[in-house]
Amino acid sequence: MSRFNIFRSAIFAGVSIGVAGFGYLVDAKIGMFLFAFGLATVVHYKLKLFTGTAGFVEKKSDLVDLLIILGGNVIGCLLVALLSRCSALDLQSAAEQVLEKRLSNGWWRSALLSIGCGFLMTTAVTFARKSKEFADWLPLLFGVPMFIFCGFPHCIADSFYYLCCSPSCWAQADFWLLYGGIIVGNFIGCNLYRLFVDRKTV
Repeated sequence: MSRFNIFRSAIFAGVSIGVAGFGYLVDAKIGMFLFAFGLATVVHYKLKLFTGTAGFVEKKSDLVDLLIILGGNVIGCLLVALLSRCSALDLQSAAEQVLEKRLSNGWWRSALLSIGCGFLMTTAVTFARKSKEFADWLPLLFGVPMFIFCGFPHCIADSFYYLCCSPSCWAQADFWLLYGGIIVGNFIGCNLYRLFVDRKTV
């Protein structure tokens, strides 16, 4: 796949996660289960999502592709965040509450917690890629609500929430350190299986 197509696919993946995040901001209790729609869309259409790709990096050029994917994902989330401005629902307040929770927890704690999200995402994607059997999609259907329920940050979902916030929120102390830590934590979590599992079996 050319890098242009990778970027285009990544934007659509970001849109998918942004739509899922939109639902979560409307109602967190219901949205944590409906959020699985976003990852299911990514897997079905074979889209390029950072947390669906980070665990399968094999060579240096893949790291460049991963950065392109991250950028495309954020742009896709931005498109949905702009759309959210048209809603009569108070999504901005809900998004700012998410950011405040992350910041109050501290950037390094949030970074460590994001490792759990990366682990869940790579596991979910690995199973869902294996076949079209319903049982192989169960880790995806349960894994997504799990990372939300546990408060494990997801760097792409979080980018949507942050983009829904007032830009003044981005000037808060540790904001960029927080987001960078979540990206790194997700990457580590996505590759955690390499320490314990024979890669040929994945």
